[in-house]
Amino acid sequence: MSDAAAAGQPSGQQPQPSGQQPDFTSMTRDIAEVPAVEVITTVAVHLMSSAAVNLGLAEEGEQHKDLDEARKLIHALAGLVTASATEIGSYHAAPLRDGLKSLQLAFREASTVPDEPGQGPGEKFTGPVYG
Repeated sequence: MSDAAAAGQPSGQQPQPSGQQPDFTSMTRDIAEVPAVEVITTVAVHLMSSAAVNLGLAEEGEQHKDLDEARKLIHALAGLVTASATEIGSYHAAPLRDGLKSLQLAFREASTVPDEPGQGPGEKFTGPVYG
């Protein structure tokens, strides 16, 4: 563990001399300046990545496979993509829908007892998913 991490500092940052406050303005971008579409797609990508890992699709995947966690993440992703699609437009929503469908199909394939059509993760929002 680095000295910065041990001191509770994010990686790559120097500890502040005692009594001095960190300069958050230089450390972060003002959230008010971030377009909503960027926030939504970033959250969606994080959900997709985590779901893929929990489906065992990452390197050394079997070590991280947890279908219960994957189900929750896919369900949350489906809700986000479905609810935000009209707001972010098809240019941004289409790839998110494709990724969601791929994860739903991977979940069905990974399950030892597949869900009935329409009962899989996120299918409450997307409808039944078929290969």
